Amino acid sequence: MNKAPRIALLYISEVSGHHSATLAIEKAVKTLAPETAVLNINALNYTNPISEKVVNRLYTEIIKRTPGVWDYLYDNPVIAKKIENLRDKIHKLNSPKFKRLFDRFQPDAVACTQAFPCGMVSDFKETYCSKIPLVGVLTDYIPHSYWIHDNVNYYVTPSPEVSLRLAEKGVSPAKIKALGIPCDPKFNDRPEINKTMQKLKFERNIKTILMMGGGQGLGPIKTMVESLEKVNKPLQEIVITGTNRKLLRSLKKKIKKSKHKIALFGYADNICELMSISDIIITKPGGVTTAEALGRGLPMVIVKPIPGQEANNTGYLINQGAAIRTDQPRDLNLIIEGLLDNPHKLFAMRQAVQHIAKPRASLDIARLLLDLAAGHG
Repeated sequence: MNKAPRIALLYISEVSGHHSATLAIEKAVKTLAPETAVLNINALNYTNPISEKVVNRLYTEIIKRTPGVWDYLYDNPVIAKKIENLRDKIHKLNSPKFKRLFDRFQPDAVACTQAFPCGMVSDFKETYCSKIPLVGVLTDYIPHSYWIHDNVNYYVTPSPEVSLRLAEKGVSPAKIKALGIPCDPKFNDRPEINKTMQKLKFERNIKTILMMGGGQGLGPIKTMVESLEKVNKPLQEIVITGTNRKLLRSLKKKIKKSKHKIALFGYADNICELMSISDIIITKPGGVTTAEALGRGLPMVIVKPIPGQEANNTGYLINQGAAIRTDQPRDLNLIIEGLLDNPHKLFAMRQAVQHIAKPRASLDIARLLLDLAAGHG
């Protein structure tokens, strides 16, 4: 009797697209092979629970207050080289913890949706001469230097363009697969548009704008809502504030006076349905949010992307004709009115979105992991 496959999925931040990506892969694996045992774990919390809280808080503060610092650190080969020794020491300290974890779970394949746990598992493999297949799943449109490790068997990239850039950094093309960014397999399902519209009391003949700022409700969402009040056309809006309770409380008061119909959500678990009834999404260009929007064929308006991965994701989407960028949230109404006045432009953006979308990415990644787990990789 064949042993059921065992797959470990690693990330390092709970409320993040990286965690959403591991959940999407887990769901896809279970869809294809229900008997599979899946370990889905926050690797930094497992190895250094105190450090995880500090790192997450530090990252959030840098993004909010000094985004230029993050821009300098992100994909900087000089910085990557300088911290290489420190990174190696941290990895070696963590290797015994991974050995205990993997001795208990005995994974047949491992996938990481962030570079840090990918590096830790790579070092574990070297330290203990492990042959466990390791897959790095990139969830942004730039392959930064921190991803490069000798013991990674395959890299999954969002697009052929990212694959080329990864190869330019020295990774063998044979190790690179442009399967896309994983999002929940339900993004492949036929949406129940009428049912969702009725639930929100929305009208089919009025354009719907979806606004969100990632899982943490970051970005100038309040200003964006205020700007759309100046749109002198029929409009209905969906606003998602994520875990940002202060923003949710503030907007609850504000939308009572709105001339548009607004559906307000905190942390929403029905993003797929909300995207299915939307015509345009205004959002942070996180990798998984981008993949979900592409999967639903949504043209994107990106407001003030943070330097680093968001700016690079934005550049890719604009070059592909799938998005518009503005750094002036108060003028958002002009962009939305321009799109509503130009249905040909909106149609062209939707066509571009559909051209680059990879809604089956999670299923394709799951097949790769199951093949590796079975020894067929």
